[in-house]
Amino acid sequence: MKETLDFFAKNLIDWYLDNKRDLPWRSTKDPYFIWLSEIILQQTRVAQGTPYYLALTRAFPQVTSLANAPQEEVLKLWQGLGYYSRARNLHIAAKYVANELDGRFPSTYKGLLQLKGVGDYTASAVGSICFDLPTAVVDGNVYRVLSRLFGITTPINTTQGTKDFKALAQQLLDTSDPGTYNQALMEFGARFCVPQNPNCEQCIFKYKCDAHKNKQVAKLPVKLKKLKIKKRYFNYIVILSQEYQTILRQRTTKGIWQQLFEFPLVETQKEVDQSQLQEAPQCIEILKQNGIDCLTLYREKSVIHKLSHQHLYTRFWIAQTKSKLPQGIPIDTIDNYAVPVLISNFISEFEGFK
Repeated sequence: MKETLDFFAKNLIDWYLDNKRDLPWRSTKDPYFIWLSEIILQQTRVAQGTPYYLALTRAFPQVTSLANAPQEEVLKLWQGLGYYSRARNLHIAAKYVANELDGRFPSTYKGLLQLKGVGDYTASAVGSICFDLPTAVVDGNVYRVLSRLFGITTPINTTQGTKDFKALAQQLLDTSDPGTYNQALMEFGARFCVPQNPNCEQCIFKYKCDAHKNKQVAKLPVKLKKLKIKKRYFNYIVILSQEYQTILRQRTTKGIWQQLFEFPLVETQKEVDQSQLQEAPQCIEILKQNGIDCLTLYREKSVIHKLSHQHLYTRFWIAQTKSKLPQGIPIDTIDNYAVPVLISNFISEFEGFK
């Protein structure tokens, strides 16, 4: 086992130094920038996340500037990345660092865990890269590499799996340069030991890999089946007044899109037609409040927006009104509001907003 551990660390770092990507956050060890990049990449691919990283660092070059920004501005810059709780937690953590820690990030693993939205993976990544803390990272890439190399069949989304893989990752860690080692392991999983059809014949661990030897590569890592996906049916009422105004409401309840803005929403148990929708109590109230007589369906086919735990079947209903809108906003300011990506896409294509 010791021979495998030593072989793995040395060869992995050698591979990384020859093959690593030139990413903007790799030119620094400033914990603010490393933390920001790791929060973005928690649920996002590098190619998608990089433009957001660049935009956020331009807007907020220091943790204090992020802390002092309005939450709406942070959410607007985050728009399109999804998992918006990351942005809200990012803002809370920045305020904590700026106001409680005098702008200095914690330099210990336990201290990093005190930051809102930071768990074992992010604390390990920031701690090892910025402060040389000997803490191993474990993410999806790491699960995949280690499960294949060592032939581990324990499901990764179980308590035992989390414990076993963390222990193995810690055993493998090169404590003399933990930051480089952790980045190497994540890079190898992201670019070489990929989920589908990895090029095993060119792999530096070909002759050490248990999964390759036993033709189990496609079956690892093992993950227990997810819970059944919930279907939800959203009907957005897009109100247009003669004064060129519309209505957006901020979602204040916990759950998806908290603090983001949306058109007045009527959620139904299934897809409904115009008459069924206009009989819904929520819809009746919206129409009455805004002097609306009828609705026109924008597009027959629902937009299906897939989240990790639910699928949203969404329709947009256009509502013209001659009434003044007490809560209305000028349509030409609509792009200033942070909205979910499916609403952003509608706003971009809807001729009534151009």
